[in-house]
Amino acid sequence: MRVLIPGIGGVLGQRVARRLLEQGHEVIGIDRRPWHDAPPGIELHNVDIRKRAAEDVFRKKRPQAVIHMATVTHLVEKTAERYKINLGGTRAVFEHCRDWGVEHAIFVGRHTYYGAAADSPLYHKEEDPPMAVTTFPELSDLVAADLYACTALWRLPNLCTTVLRMVYTLGPTGHGTLATFLRGRHVPMVLGFDPLFHFMHEEDVATAICLALEKRLQGVYNVAGPQPVPLSVVVRGTGRSPIPLPEIAFRAALGRFGLPRLPPGALAHIKYPVVVDSEAFRAATGFVHQVDEVRAMQEYRDAFPVRG
Repeated sequence: MRVLIPGIGGVLGQRVARRLLEQGHEVIGIDRRPWHDAPPGIELHNVDIRKRAAEDVFRKKRPQAVIHMATVTHLVEKTAERYKINLGGTRAVFEHCRDWGVEHAIFVGRHTYYGAAADSPLYHKEEDPPMAVTTFPELSDLVAADLYACTALWRLPNLCTTVLRMVYTLGPTGHGTLATFLRGRHVPMVLGFDPLFHFMHEEDVATAICLALEKRLQGVYNVAGPQPVPLSVVVRGTGRSPIPLPEIAFRAALGRFGLPRLPPGALAHIKYPVVVDSEAFRAATGFVHQVDEVRAMQEYRDAFPVRG
């Protein structure tokens, strides 16, 4: 199968591309970022997914499937730029899929779509509303991209559309929001709160995405690996030290004293859990994670040891 991956230059995009190549697929990538050590057999196009050059790739290569991974997950970009990349890029991908005969489109989203709040259900199902818009405004662009991808399910009946809401990733590459939060020697927590964190190993993420392609899923699916664990367990399991702080002190200390920088909306995610029910995905694909939570934490700890 001819598979196009917008966002192939990212850590997860590269893992998915390598896996698909091993499975015998023809892999084409679009990304503004270079991939200098890409394996032979992967065709790369160093273009912006929102530009005409990206549409030319669709027109000339006529991919049968598209795995859209070209969204910005970190929060250092300015809000306006994130909206252009996440929502504008997602719209461009699905328009090109419609115009150039793509058969299957997979949008790789995040479980933070559901938001974190004191009255949220413990396990979110796919039909739950996107509370992240109100609890974490800085994620509104990712929520908008997810919702736009979902509209393809009824707007584009000839396109098989899959929306995956993946939990956090954790592993030896240090990729992702959770891995970045854990990077320092000390990890802040809000005094009196120890929320469950749901994450899976990077290799299991690649496996899940490839299974969604293989099984040609249609619809929205939560994707998770091992059981969620309390934040304090994650911190200690990765070799860090938790620092419980009163909420006022927590807000004042962020970005100072070697602690991570977080936007204001992230506070709810340090106080309350965002955990998903992934039974529908497992039933549809037969997915079984290969790396448990203990090994994922150990691999991160070994790759990013605390010095001094």
